[in-house]
Amino acid sequence: MPKRRISQNEPTTSKRVRESDGFTPIKIATEQAAAKADSNAPLSQLIALISGETPPSTFKSRSVLYWMRMSDLRLRDNKALSRASQKAKEDKLPLIALFIISPQDYIAHDRGARKIDFLLRNLAALKESFSELNIPFHTASITPRKSIPSFVLSFCEKYGAGYLFANYEYELDELRRDIDVHACAAPKGIQVNFEHDQCIVEPGVLTTKQSNAYVVYSPYQRNWLATLNANLAYFLEDCPFPEANEESIRSLEPFSCLFETPVPSSLDGFQLTENDQEKMREVWPEGEKFAADVSSRVTQYDKARDRMDTDTTSRLSAYLSSGVISARECVRATMVLLKKNKVEGDRSSGVGRWIQELAWRDFYKNILTAFPRVSMGRPYLEKFSNVVWENHKVSGVGRAGTGDEDVDTLKKWKTGMTGVPIVDASMRCINAMGWVHNRGRMIAAMFLTKDLMIDWRVGERYFMEQLVDGDLSSNNGGWQWCASTGVDPCPYFRIFNPHNQSLKADPNGDFIRHWIPELHSLKGSDLHNPPRELADKLGYPQAIVSHNEARERALRRYRNPGAK
Repeated sequence: MPKRRISQNEPTTSKRVRESDGFTPIKIATEQAAAKADSNAPLSQLIALISGETPPSTFKSRSVLYWMRMSDLRLRDNKALSRASQKAKEDKLPLIALFIISPQDYIAHDRGARKIDFLLRNLAALKESFSELNIPFHTASITPRKSIPSFVLSFCEKYGAGYLFANYEYELDELRRDIDVHACAAPKGIQVNFEHDQCIVEPGVLTTKQSNAYVVYSPYQRNWLATLNANLAYFLEDCPFPEANEESIRSLEPFSCLFETPVPSSLDGFQLTENDQEKMREVWPEGEKFAADVSSRVTQYDKARDRMDTDTTSRLSAYLSSGVISARECVRATMVLLKKNKVEGDRSSGVGRWIQELAWRDFYKNILTAFPRVSMGRPYLEKFSNVVWENHKVSGVGRAGTGDEDVDTLKKWKTGMTGVPIVDASMRCINAMGWVHNRGRMIAAMFLTKDLMIDWRVGERYFMEQLVDGDLSSNNGGWQWCASTGVDPCPYFRIFNPHNQSLKADPNGDFIRHWIPELHSLKGSDLHNPPRELADKLGYPQAIVSHNEARERALRRYRNPGAK
């Protein structure tokens, strides 16, 4: 359970609605467009380009460029940065670093103000860390996003970078952008190098006997663990720390000015309120040192991982999703903890169960690259695309606005006023902290999709807008699991009873009482499922839906997609 008392129901993200300046990305692709993307996945295209015969750079190099992305915000154990540093040392060239702020990409992916605040705080810390190594680190905000490839190549030309290094980003739009970067660089003689850094076992390595991508987790996880342990040196490589440039670069043109370019403290349209900003700095401090302690957090994970009333998780999700710590470092830390020369991944130990969570993370990245449809607003199981949703069905509309267009039931779900305590406590926790235990996410998600029968994409978007650890692949995977539309999903006929889930996840009621002060005096079954009269007396809303009736409706609609 959170140690600090934060009791705010309302979402507390940006000061004002983001202005799209005419940018309205397609949120739900057609079935045909999704099938086309699946049939020729961009990651495969990009890898083919990079894996082809790469001639040496014909560009007259004066530097080597490392292009940092949103998912590798660190110096330590950073594959592309390490490779760039090695190349700079070999060729006796200075290393320079670049980060591109892309507001349109943040809008397209529904990234919220908390995520952007965490990003900017970490960039500011990295600016100082790079400076200590005499490495100039430049941030640039680029709009429209389609101009990013030309900007990067212009930057290379301006600063004489004949070699460009970056880590892969696995989202569809970003992969297409990097294909364009490669196409623009080749005629200029600039060598582009991409590295797999987000995953422990990178996408595409593990396939079924039929050479297909895994769509069921259990066999994937078994192969993942065996493959990992068979080649630890490769998959758990501890990439060398970047070497410092000569101090003379600080006065050397054209690089000297890059040391002076500031990192913005906020981004227009993504500002936090003053209170929320202070809260995020307290709960989620920036920097690699705050992500370093892994071993002390996971030893009891097998026994208490589903308990929401105690502090049972690693709390590393924000740092992993932004790459403030590498997943490889997390795994190496567990090997040191256990004093073993292999990775433990069985279900019988805390470390083993936690390692399985890292495998889930890789699994969903693999799904994102093998089936780009899931990042195009399409269900993996297309047969459920015709399920009839209540109230707020997303059908190709633009991104969410202020929420004024939400129907009453959706507003109550978002603000934690559904009359179902475990759901409300979970949503209030998200709204206040930008985070909640994964069990709370599952309960809230299944309540929205099965009890309220509201389109999973509405909830997926809201979570991304609120969560500091928002990650497209994991968030989408979790929502499609709960909605029974994704890979290896919860069967449609398995519908969480929120009151039973409450008793399991919060048996003592401490989590509920913490986030719902209206119920602080209650215990036992009354706390988990307050009778109507008692709820009225305490000023707590009555349940907005009967679970049993809602369950029958969900079964009927899933059994016959298209039927009401």
